[in-house]
Amino acid sequence: MNIQFHLYIAVMAIVTYLIRMLPLTLIKKEIKILYPLFLYYVPYVTLSVMTFPAIIYATASPVSGAAALAVALFFAYKGKSLFQVSIAACAIVFILEFFV
Repeated sequence: MNIQFHLYIAVMAIVTYLIRMLPLTLIKKEIKILYPLFLYYVPYVTLSVMTFPAIIYATASPVSGAAALAVALFFAYKGKSLFQVSIAACAIVFILEFFV
């Protein structure tokens, strides 16, 4: 391979490492977060907006995707584990795709 390619990779690795390492080594006092509280939810909202269409349209029928979403929300609301929620949603999709 070209030596320039390896140089690019090395520079990228060093810069990425420095960005993550320098704040931890240079800042000795406790870091106070100055962001408004609603910004804590931005990653969750972004993930939800990207995931919701995939849940509905990943199956052969949007009806089975919507039913799986409803079942998953119900199980999650009841405090079931992630494994139980996913198994229930997959079972609903399997059953509805078999009949619909």
